[in-house]
Amino acid sequence: MKVLMLNGSPKENGNTGTALKEIGKQLEKEGIEYEIVQLGGKPIRDCIGCGNCNENGCVFTDDAVNEFVAKAKEADGFIFGTPVYYAHPSGRILSFLDRVFYSSSYAFQFKPGASVAVARRGGTTASFDCLNKYFGISQMPVAGSTYWNNVHGTIPGEAQKDEEGLQTMRNLARNLAWMIKCIDAGKKSGIALPETERDYRTNFIR
Repeated sequence: MKVLMLNGSPKENGNTGTALKEIGKQLEKEGIEYEIVQLGGKPIRDCIGCGNCNENGCVFTDDAVNEFVAKAKEADGFIFGTPVYYAHPSGRILSFLDRVFYSSSYAFQFKPGASVAVARRGGTTASFDCLNKYFGISQMPVAGSTYWNNVHGTIPGEAQKDEEGLQTMRNLARNLAWMIKCIDAGKKSGIALPETERDYRTNFIR
């Protein structure tokens, strides 16, 4: 079993990375593998609604979107981490996830996920809420923790001082691992995934 994490910060070893690594350490204790995909500083396209998605994901191949989609197909759970910019997730992670989910939401269905927001002070809950919407529209169970999934820190390394934030990350990892194991146990006992209706797409604009 494996959790795929996405670091929406251009800084690999910043405070968002610290939060995700804390989750990763606890996942390993729970017997769950993990991988952190780093967005880095290279340009990331927005979704332009071209409708040319294919079996590999997005029609554009000049960034890591389709590579992430391929990994998502094999993953059992997800964590999306973002720094807070103007009380909002980074534009990078939103552009990335818009294309990932628009082209390949099927790769995420019925797999648990959680989001993490890291800030100097404010804007974490708004960013956390924004990322959670990808889960809600994709039939994904959402893992919670003992507080909002937030960690605080400004310069790299400060997140290590947020003891409650890191505790929240560890509890999140435990809860996500439990959900993954429960879903796996359900599959092994013959419990089928829910059927999904897709016949009706109401258009309110006439």
